[in-house]
Amino acid sequence: MKIQVLGCSGGISEGLKTTSLLINDSILVDAGTGIGDLPLEMLRKIKTVFITHSHLDHICGIPLLVDTIFDSLSSPLNVYGRPETIAALRKHIFNNVIWPDFTVIPVASKPVLKLNPVEVEKKVTVSGVGFELIPVNHIIPACGYRISTKDKVLAFSGDTTTNDSFWRVLNDGPDLDMLIVEAAFPNSELELCRLAYHYCPELLAEDLKKLDHFPEIYLTHLKPGAEQRIFAECQQAITDRKLKQLLGGSVFHL
Repeated sequence: MKIQVLGCSGGISEGLKTTSLLINDSILVDAGTGIGDLPLEMLRKIKTVFITHSHLDHICGIPLLVDTIFDSLSSPLNVYGRPETIAALRKHIFNNVIWPDFTVIPVASKPVLKLNPVEVEKKVTVSGVGFELIPVNHIIPACGYRISTKDKVLAFSGDTTTNDSFWRVLNDGPDLDMLIVEAAFPNSELELCRLAYHYCPELLAEDLKKLDHFPEIYLTHLKPGAEQRIFAECQQAITDRKLKQLLGGSVFHL
């Protein structure tokens, strides 16, 4: 499994892009601003998108992507997510107000975009890679993903705060090789994390105690300008695990 980090920041500024992971050159997990750095020939290779939730920093690339590549698509661009996420895309994005409804373009019988609702704890397999939706605890319906090949497993939390469901499902499955988990704000923003349903180092440290596996752990979705502080606080709070900060442009091979 090849994992290319197109974006992993909690916001934007020079050099920072919002969440998007490219798997094996053809599958996106979230579609934030990071996809805009791909050359056209690579954009045309993307056939599938898995979405964690419908917040703009995770879905803003989808309408622009389908508009850019629709004339080269021989089959629809498939987008998967929780039923609530797919319903939000239909109502608020592909509604002929914010963006054309590509689910009926050029004709309803042969659209260039297909929106696919998937229940949590169900698995979709694309090109030999499994994507299992895992319920998490965010301010809107959201999921993380267990992404697996025959012998490698990556887990991605998406946006979440304190919960049991993500860790329970991971513990019930195979050993993890890699975990990408959010740590959005420093501990000084603890109350904001509780209101916005994000992790800070203190909350993440408590939840990582629930995980039985010991994968490589990469921290993502850090607030621009506070990255060093958040990472240092995570290292101080989480002493029994090796942590790394996820960086845009990184490529991993599992």
